[in-house]
Amino acid sequence: MLSLIALAIIFGSLKQIFTSLEEEQKIFSFHLFISVLLLYTIITIGFGLLYSVLSVGGLEIFHDVPAASSETWMEEVSRSMYFSGVTLFTVGYGDLLPLGLGRWLALFEAMIGYALPAALVMKVWLHDKGNS
Repeated sequence: MLSLIALAIIFGSLKQIFTSLEEEQKIFSFHLFISVLLLYTIITIGFGLLYSVLSVGGLEIFHDVPAASSETWMEEVSRSMYFSGVTLFTVGYGDLLPLGLGRWLALFEAMIGYALPAALVMKVWLHDKGNS
């Protein structure tokens, strides 16, 4: 259930940023900057919670290099948030390796992290071109 809520928050955030961009009058604004920061934060938290729930539920989502076991729920959430951030921003330090279902989730998250800046720039460019 928590996994579905996390996914709904992620997709709702993505929909909101593109809807607000259509209504935005300026090419760049403080509001847009904060919106983008919040979008990345929400996506990182959403995927982090998704990884945590699946990991605590018994699925091996990622492997630590070197291996370390998380002992508490908060340690698992912290590790998952870190993994989510590294994946979303396509940094890929290599200290956590996705496994099984985690590979597909990480691939999807990295795709969002990679495509989102290009989509935002294209949206602003099209908006600016339409106003000239």
